[in-house]
Amino acid sequence: MANFEFRYGSMNSGKSMALMQLAYNYEENNMKVIVIKPKIDTKAGNELESRIGLRRKVDILLDKDHSLLDKKYSNVECILVDEVQFLTKKQVEELWKISKLDNIHVICYGLKTNFKSELFEGSKRLFELCDKYQELPTICSCGRKARFNARKVNSKFILDGDTVLIDGSSKNVEYIPLCGKCYLEKVFKI
Repeated sequence: MANFEFRYGSMNSGKSMALMQLAYNYEENNMKVIVIKPKIDTKAGNELESRIGLRRKVDILLDKDHSLLDKKYSNVECILVDEVQFLTKKQVEELWKISKLDNIHVICYGLKTNFKSELFEGSKRLFELCDKYQELPTICSCGRKARFNARKVNSKFILDGDTVLIDGSSKNVEYIPLCGKCYLEKVFKI
């Protein structure tokens, strides 16, 4: 039986890089993979791009109204999804169905929580349905494990605004991985 997995981490934890490495490993062994990313992630257009410069074209650029059940996945060994937190609850359920009914491994990479430390819709449903979870670690500037994503606008930490605002879409927006202590001190000013 194929697994349905969620590999999550804060910003800069190497999620996209890990996905591209796994895709390469499958393809090097002559196994077919499908790479998906949500269309709302406008960074790099129809490609994945890691922070260290790796790039890869996606097979499916997924709009929020698009159903994954409309496609045929013949001879596919694995479906890999980047930025999965932006998928809808329904799309996550469709990936689960593909994994179980079509016996295709589905491995999703993304953020657990937004800059307000709240679960994304897609991430919440993944935690409810996935067979396996794996946290991909990164470190805070203080050296502790980073688990939170802080948003900076014009170099100031903020707690308001749209849930989805892609970094790089504006020169004034950036995301910083922080440990819990630094998140409380820098964002909440505690």
